[in-house]
Amino acid sequence: MPLVEITYAPDVPHKVLKDLAAILPHAVSVAVECPEEPYDGNLQPGDVELRFRPRGPFDSSGMSVVVEVRSKWFESRAANRQERVDGLYEAVEAIIGFGEIGVYLSLPVAAWAQR
Repeated sequence: MPLVEITYAPDVPHKVLKDLAAILPHAVSVAVECPEEPYDGNLQPGDVELRFRPRGPFDSSGMSVVVEVRSKWFESRAANRQERVDGLYEAVEAIIGFGEIGVYLSLPVAAWAQR
């Protein structure tokens, strides 16, 4: 399950955040799909965890939106991670359409349990 943190500037409209919340589960699932964790297009609760937070007064980013995705490392994911993050960036950029945008894909060695 990917964990996705979206940090946004105060001038990002509510509608843009709402649209991001709508497209990110699918876009992230496409970006991290691999043989070990195939994506069948049928997202279930808990498949993608989104966490939105406004940029704080002490944050140093000048970007309008930063999307950070953390998903478990698999060799097949890591082999083409730049292509994966570039595709996700394009999906995010299509929704935002202004300002500077950053998309970060992290593939740590990890484990996950859900019940």
